[in-house]
Amino acid sequence: MRDRDGNSPWTPRGPRPPRDGAPPRRAPRRDDARPAALPSGLPTDETPAHPARERRDAELRLYGLNAVRALFARRPEALRKLYLLEARIPQLQPLLKWCVAHRVGYRVVDEADLQKLAASAHHEGVVADVLREEPQPLSSWLRDLPAGPQCALWLDGVGNPHNLGAILRSAAHFGIAAILLPKHATLSLSGAAARVAEGGAEAVPLVRLGREDNSIAQLRGAGFQLAATVVRGGSDLFQAALPRRLVYVLGAEGEGMSPELAAACDLRLSIPGTGAVESLNVAAATAVLLAAWARGG
Repeated sequence: MRDRDGNSPWTPRGPRPPRDGAPPRRAPRRDDARPAALPSGLPTDETPAHPARERRDAELRLYGLNAVRALFARRPEALRKLYLLEARIPQLQPLLKWCVAHRVGYRVVDEADLQKLAASAHHEGVVADVLREEPQPLSSWLRDLPAGPQCALWLDGVGNPHNLGAILRSAAHFGIAAILLPKHATLSLSGAAARVAEGGAEAVPLVRLGREDNSIAQLRGAGFQLAATVVRGGSDLFQAALPRRLVYVLGAEGEGMSPELAAACDLRLSIPGTGAVESLNVAAATAVLLAAWARGG
């Protein structure tokens, strides 16, 4: 890969001043004559396992125009590297100028390289390496939560990144306060989830729960009631009087939530339908549940 000037280093260059938001140029080095390749720091067969794993833990590779723009709007300091198609330069001028001013490397690449970087054809012309934002503890989130009506989502075993992205998008649309993740859940934000969320990943915080019984007690102490969402046997969602401080508990794709957690909830809710299909998938169900709560407000 080459940057927009045909060079390969990441760092902004001199002595010529920036032109159209691009880093200033520098004299060519001998290694510029090598064939174009992925930038240093990207995983290759020769990359040592441990440093790569540590970097993946600390960084997240975002792709998708709205996902990258939302990151830049909320926490630009998290940006580490940027890759984009030349066609995206006009739309990303503020971001590129910020990169130059703060000495963050960016590179104009071709379609094949961008697809390889994103590991997806749905990159929308831009990829960014950013610092990952870790979930905050439940106690911290509750301490800072404003009074009044609030809704959160407890994801019990949800694992599909596209479902997580769709859930985040609906949560952002309806102003949901947080996504609650069980203590040992491996679910985390990925590039695919962030793209599907269309910016929602930056609008809705992730919160890490502690021990299940303690977390339930903390939530109830803050005025929340918990509603288990079940395929059948629950109260009709559209007839139920929904509490204004509510946590919807959503189970895994396929098997649903754990019976113990469902039994510990204050309410059991079902979304009525024709019966032509067994149920909605978890992301579609989330949108319906959140709309019902928002309508009650």
